[in-house]
Amino acid sequence: MPGRLVIFALALGLFVSPLVHAQQSARVPRVGFLSPVGPMSATTVAFRQGLADLGYVEGKNVVIVPRFAQGQYEKFPELVADLVREKVDVLAVQGAVTVRAARKAAPDIPIVFAVVVDPVKDDLVTNLERPSGNISGITTFDPQQTRKQLELLRRVVPGLKRVAVLGDAGVSDALIRSAEEQAHAMGLEALRFLVTAPNPDLDGAFSGMRKEHVDALLVLEEPVVGGSGKEIARLALRDRIPCLASPIRPDLGQLLAYGTNFKDGMRRMAVYVDKVLKGAKAGELPVETLIRYELIVNLKTAREIGVTVPPEVLREADQVIQ
Repeated sequence: MPGRLVIFALALGLFVSPLVHAQQSARVPRVGFLSPVGPMSATTVAFRQGLADLGYVEGKNVVIVPRFAQGQYEKFPELVADLVREKVDVLAVQGAVTVRAARKAAPDIPIVFAVVVDPVKDDLVTNLERPSGNISGITTFDPQQTRKQLELLRRVVPGLKRVAVLGDAGVSDALIRSAEEQAHAMGLEALRFLVTAPNPDLDGAFSGMRKEHVDALLVLEEPVVGGSGKEIARLALRDRIPCLASPIRPDLGQLLAYGTNFKDGMRRMAVYVDKVLKGAKAGELPVETLIRYELIVNLKTAREIGVTVPPEVLREADQVIQ
C-alpha cells in the first residue's frame, strides 16, 4: 500500500509540476509609458495610481517601462525604438506630439493616449466613436476652456486688457491661436510668448512681458511650460503678474489654477491600457471625453501681488490656499 501511494504521488507530480511551471513562467504584461515631460510629473504619478487602483502591482503582475523626453521632442524616435526593443505590449503616451512619434516608430503596437487637445483635429484618429487603426484614449479638451480662463482672469483683475499667453514652441500652435482668437472676441489683446526645451528662456519671456506691460498671464497646458510651472509661478510673483495655469499642480504658487483635470484623464488612461492587455483592440475603443473643471485660488499669492479676489470667486473655488 505505501508503494502505491508513492507511485500515485509521483504520477501526480508529473501532472502538477508542468502546471506550476507554466504558471510561474507566465509572461508578465509590459506597458511602455512615454511622456514629453519628466518622471516626477503629476500626470505620471496619476497614471501609475490608475494602474494600482485596478490591482496592478509593478514587478508582480505588470512591468512599466517608462521613458521621458524632458521636453526634448527630437528624442522621441529613439525613446520609442527603445520601447519596441523592450517588447512592450501596449504604449501609454501623453500628448499629441508623443502619439505621432509612437505611431510612426511603432505602428504595430497598440497606443493609448491622454492629454490630447483634439484627437480628430490633430489627425490621430478618424473619429471619436470608432478611432480605427490601433489608437484610442482619453481627451479632457473643452473648446471653451480658454474663454472660461480669460473670463475668470477678467473677474479677478480689474481693467484687464493685455494678456500674455505663454506656450511651447515645439508643439502645434492650435492652442495658442485659439487663445488669441478667444481673447480678441472678448475685446482683449493677447500677446504670444513661446519657449523651447531643453532650457526654456523664461527670463527672456518675462522680460518681454514687462516691456509690454501685460495685465495678466495665461499659461497654456503644453509640455515645456507645464514642466516649468514652479519657475513660471516664481517669476510671475516677482513681477507681480497675476498668473493662471493648469490645476494639475496648484501648489506651485500661481494666483489661479483653473481648467479641466488632466489627472482624471491619466487615471482613466490606465483603464484603457487594462482593456487592451485583456484583449480589446485599441482602435475599437471609443475615445472618451472627460471634462471636470477645478478652480484653486492662492490667497497668499494674491496678498503678495496686491490682488483682491472677489468673494464670489472664492465661493466657487474647489480649494483656497491660505
